[in-house]
Amino acid sequence: MSHRFASIPGDGIGPEVVAAAKTVLDSLSDGHGFSIEWMDFPNGAEHFLKTGEILPDDTISELSTCEAILLGALGDPRVEPGILEKGVLLKLRFAFDQYVNLRPVRFFRGVDSPISTEGRENLSIYFVRENTEDFYVGLGSRFTGSKASENISLERNRYKMKFKIDVEVEGESEGSYQIGVISRGGATRVIRYAFELARKKDRKNLTCVDKANVLTEMYGLWRDVFREISREYDDVETEFGYVDAVAMNLVRSPERYSVLVTPNLFGDILTDLGAGIQGSLGLSPSGNINPEGISMFEPVHGSAPDIAGRGIANPVAAILAAQMMLDTVGEHAAAGELERAVFATLAERGVRTPDLGGKNSTDEMAQAVIEKL
Repeated sequence: MSHRFASIPGDGIGPEVVAAAKTVLDSLSDGHGFSIEWMDFPNGAEHFLKTGEILPDDTISELSTCEAILLGALGDPRVEPGILEKGVLLKLRFAFDQYVNLRPVRFFRGVDSPISTEGRENLSIYFVRENTEDFYVGLGSRFTGSKASENISLERNRYKMKFKIDVEVEGESEGSYQIGVISRGGATRVIRYAFELARKKDRKNLTCVDKANVLTEMYGLWRDVFREISREYDDVETEFGYVDAVAMNLVRSPERYSVLVTPNLFGDILTDLGAGIQGSLGLSPSGNINPEGISMFEPVHGSAPDIAGRGIANPVAAILAAQMMLDTVGEHAAAGELERAVFATLAERGVRTPDLGGKNSTDEMAQAVIEKL
């Protein structure tokens, strides 16, 4: 069997960690009876600065011929923040309707955490984040003067919305607004995914995260949908948690959580907190998933331009992102073997990159994983 995967190395350390992950996958595939055809795409800061292109529609069409996408990192000090993130990352999420952001958080034996791991050595939490709505829909504006008016629209694969905003201001010269959107359909599909994940992974508890005590309309609908769907899953215990309390508990007693389902904004914040308690952003993978379509996988860390080109970036997050990609396309045995190899490599406390307190290179870390396969 052959799999066609796209790679978008991106910026900073992205090309280094993607190259390492591809090397590991190519080594793994031989022993599991499948081959990989890679399609490489240059989209990122360098390409944008040379051509003015961010992510044209014909590139989207080419990407649609692949089973999945492996992304490195986006962001470059030469490009204004938001241009690449919106123009590549968000555009891909919306174009392929990748409505689930799945991020596992776990403690790794052999990796020090900033919080105590005693009695929590087997900690494993799944964050299921809604990935296409909430305050990340891109609807907002800044205005000056006493009056402002704007017609704005939102288009998704499933619906279209139009808004007319009229603003009158007294006593202030400049202002701004941002609109968040949660639809019943958008909430339903990601919450149902979370329940199915809890059942599949034999997790008995699912926490619904929101801020319904303040943002009552948006997150009131979110809670309503959660309650309705929960009636179909008697085998899964449920609870509600306000995002501020959940953040505190993730530091004080993370073992109380098993699976959390969150709106987009809160999920973005909580998952980085989760990555922090496990010891390093260099260990955290992320999947932008469309269960019926093309999914995209990436390390959680950024482009880290300060260490780019030095060969010291930790490739583990990218390798685990590739592992999630294999699992999603049905290569479960290979994905399981790769995950065990990563865990074994970290547990030995031998080869490790500077973020883990070591002196090894990106390539040496990848090679250490390969030797465990």
